[in-house]
Amino acid sequence: MRKPISADAQAVHPGVRIAAEWSWRLIMIFAGLAVLAYIVLRLETVLIPVGLALLASALLVPLVDRLQAWGVPRSAAVILVLLGAIGIVAGILAFVVEQFIDGLPQLTDQFAASVTQIQNWLTSGPLHFSEDQIRQAGDSVVKSVQSNREELTSGALTTATVIGEIFTGAFLTLFTLIFFLYGGDQIWGFVTRIVPRDSRRRVRIAGSAGFGSLIGYVRATVAVAAADAIGIGLGLVILGVPLAMPLASLVFVGAFIPIIGAFLTGFLAVLVALVTKGLLTALIVLGIIIGVMQLEAHVMQPLLLGRAVRLHPLAVVLAITTGIVLAGIVGGLLAVPIVAVLNTAIRSLLADDPEAVYEQLHVEDPETPLYPAQPDEVRTEPRTENPIAPSDVTPDD
Repeated sequence: MRKPISADAQAVHPGVRIAAEWSWRLIMIFAGLAVLAYIVLRLETVLIPVGLALLASALLVPLVDRLQAWGVPRSAAVILVLLGAIGIVAGILAFVVEQFIDGLPQLTDQFAASVTQIQNWLTSGPLHFSEDQIRQAGDSVVKSVQSNREELTSGALTTATVIGEIFTGAFLTLFTLIFFLYGGDQIWGFVTRIVPRDSRRRVRIAGSAGFGSLIGYVRATVAVAAADAIGIGLGLVILGVPLAMPLASLVFVGAFIPIIGAFLTGFLAVLVALVTKGLLTALIVLGIIIGVMQLEAHVMQPLLLGRAVRLHPLAVVLAITTGIVLAGIVGGLLAVPIVAVLNTAIRSLLADDPEAVYEQLHVEDPETPLYPAQPDEVRTEPRTENPIAPSDVTPDD
């Protein structure tokens, strides 16, 4: 029953009263988000490895499930998949490092030649700088480095500390990944025991739907990142740009941050091409990067991601920015997967039939807007496939 409005409240304009009611509710929501952000910052040493392990498990758990379906014990399947993944990553890193070591002398020589050309242009070009001015500029840089030696030393110590934290985080990520691959569904079932019994099954289905979206997102992102790296790397090799393979590897890693990652890491290739090959080659490399980005945005992502994990570009940019502000580069890497999972999970929680959410998201034409101006008629015919597999969700305890 609606509570009657007192005489004092009636004296307040309805617009002011409504604004006040909304204000305190928004303040409470903001306070809750602030507390959540504080907890995330305080526990980032634990939460970031867990998030990375969840991403890796989304990529590897289908392989483990496939091996188990072929009769391989679950524990053996986890070991085989982990050894294979670690071997592939180690091989790629060894190849990239070897290419970097081999190409660094050539890059150094070309960089020195480019610096000499710039100095000659500054002295004999339209600016008419004198050699003494250029020498004084170089001396000032050297003196600045010498005067800040203590800061540089402390920075080196900080870097050593960061390296230690990276190894610790890598061990925690691997340790967590093992248990996610072996019994992730059991872990999720145990965690959801804190949910009231009446809502437990709905929450578990929402988590399964969110993880299904994460699997699709990670698969598509790996494919898109590989296409970006191959396209840009081939362009660099054809143009004869030094360190083509290490630069392509950076593009692959950067592509895991949507929209901006591959472009920023690709821009480093433009700078290397500018320094070593000149302005024309740098412009060609920039054109290759833009072309690859257009192919990714208009062809690969719509086909691979589909509607189930597609997000509005504004949501992607805001999520990446927030993640970088809160947790740096790793935050930017994890931001979009988190939003994709929450998008599907929340839609499942709010739906009248949570088991049909994934079916409603799956359409033949991925270009169809995810949130049209006029809602489409909800399909009622059943599908033969259900990627959520709600029947596999652990029953209520």
